[in-house]
Amino acid sequence: MVTKEQIHDTSFPIRERMEALIRWKQQEITNALAELDTVTFHTDKWTRGDNGGGGESMVLQNGTTFEKGGVNISIVHGKLPAAAVDRMKADHSNLKGCASDGSANFFACGLSMVIHPINPHAPTTHANYRYFETTDPDTNEVQAWWFGGGADLTPSYLYEEDAKHFHQLHKDALDKHDVELYPKYKKWCDEYFYIKHRGETRGIGGIFFDDFDSKPADEILKIIESCFDAFIPAYCPIIAKRKDTPYTPEQKQWQQIRRGRYVEFNLVLDRGTQFGLQTPGSRVESILMSLPATASWVYDHHPEEGTEEAKLLEVLKNPVEWV
Repeated sequence: MVTKEQIHDTSFPIRERMEALIRWKQQEITNALAELDTVTFHTDKWTRGDNGGGGESMVLQNGTTFEKGGVNISIVHGKLPAAAVDRMKADHSNLKGCASDGSANFFACGLSMVIHPINPHAPTTHANYRYFETTDPDTNEVQAWWFGGGADLTPSYLYEEDAKHFHQLHKDALDKHDVELYPKYKKWCDEYFYIKHRGETRGIGGIFFDDFDSKPADEILKIIESCFDAFIPAYCPIIAKRKDTPYTPEQKQWQQIRRGRYVEFNLVLDRGTQFGLQTPGSRVESILMSLPATASWVYDHHPEEGTEEAKLLEVLKNPVEWV
């Protein structure tokens, strides 16, 4: 049984404290989301081959509020081949191969979640917080480590008060530690979730960061915990407010089109999806949990000027400073 005390006990290695944090938050988040629906999460535990760890996928489908949602944790370890090390160096300058063949031992743990509501007025959300380290195969000493993560909102219909609320709570979480973080991570989020071939962002953003090792690990863990703490109050009140809003078949179709954009980003551009699928022994079902149950692609679709759909698209092409 994971306790909060383990998360804050500095006698444990950071990797074990991060594992305790994601296990705690998985239960906390799924409990909060389940209160908004009439169905519960199904728990699917899995193991990785060669004693390489495993994880726990908690998935909700075909509810009355959520069409599909998953809150997954993974705690995996093993050997990164030299080719994988070389690919990751482009984004993580402190990574290096440790063994004579250029490979490295690794440990990774994180929580990743995507929630797709039924109602087109209720936004999809995504959050992911993770820790990664490599160790020397001979000495087992940590050679490189970093944190990454963030949370973002993807509405089909723009409610500015929802966007401001989501951003404000995540800004507050970061400001407690360093007021320079939110502006940096908000911009990073807008740039990362940019669908290049569409010329638009996936949603109205949030925060995003990666390769974070510029502060002491203990301090970064506290930042991650604050961001985790912000998620439920940032998202759940929005769903409670929007989940029963009346909607038309045309509005549902627009949601399906926007979900198609979500799929395009995740399969074509998302670095996490690509890394997961390239990692030996990875669990495809958990990696592709982020995809919606339904989506649509309409040839050469453009919303009419002056409509709510066009209003959203304008913001996606020109990101807004919400707070």
